[in-house]
Amino acid sequence: MTLSSLIPSRVKIVDVGPRDGLQNEKTPVPASVKIELVHRLQAAGLKEIEVTSFVSPKWVPQMGDNTEVMAGIARQPGVVYSVLTPNMKGFEAALPSKPDEIVVFGAASEAFSQKNINCSIAESIERFAPVVEAALAAGIAVRGAMSCTVGCPYEGEIAPERVAYLAGLMKQIGVQRVDVADTIGVGTPRKVQAAIAATLQHYSVDHVSGHFHDTYGQALSNTLAALEMGVWNFQSSVAGLGGCPYAKGATGNVSTEDLVYLLQGMGIETGIDLDKLVDAGAYISEFLGRKPNSRVATAILNKRAG
Repeated sequence: MTLSSLIPSRVKIVDVGPRDGLQNEKTPVPASVKIELVHRLQAAGLKEIEVTSFVSPKWVPQMGDNTEVMAGIARQPGVVYSVLTPNMKGFEAALPSKPDEIVVFGAASEAFSQKNINCSIAESIERFAPVVEAALAAGIAVRGAMSCTVGCPYEGEIAPERVAYLAGLMKQIGVQRVDVADTIGVGTPRKVQAAIAATLQHYSVDHVSGHFHDTYGQALSNTLAALEMGVWNFQSSVAGLGGCPYAKGATGNVSTEDLVYLLQGMGIETGIDLDKLVDAGAYISEFLGRKPNSRVATAILNKRAG
């Protein structure tokens, strides 16, 4: 069997634009604009949307309207609305908003864990254990974001063994599925495959997703590398919103438009209407006063204008 024979016939995408994409924007984005963005994404066919985070507004002011945003969404059946909950306090604040899934996080890099959340990897997972337990008891799904699985701004290259270690800890506390995230976008296909292979020691391929940043222009190549291993869950951000505050010049998430174009071109089903997706990206980009950070969106918008 060749690797290419594992390429899935359909893919599910989580758009992280409303949360991961907007969280570092300096200009406040009103709740009404965030709600409209979610509505446009689900109208385009997205079945999973990372909406907001329940984190202290002191640390992430942009997400201070989390309750208002969750309350304002006209929910569609079959769409999963997820939120980031960094601790028990965040989970308790999120609970009345009835998220379908919560996201907890950990780093495969000890240095990143210390700089980002002031504790070791093991300590960070210990902190999340009661959050995961409470979510599962409430019937809420749990996803684990594994950051810096390929490279770290402080440690450099990350060994696959560190990824396996983190995935094992996540599994132990009950996390149901995990994201293999190339947080600073330094990964290349073989390195990404090694990180995924390490994760597969603890999770089935159905419970692993790829989250690739495009800092060095490798996100789509890395997506193809993940597809070759049978991965069929991916995360991206409409209009390429977002960046990593820890990596100077990082362009952030791969754009959902570019990802969908790649998948559709390969004959892989996504359930997403690319034109409506481009409209959603153009909407939020116009509000932010810049062009979409997506080559596909740029090409389609130019073609329309022509």
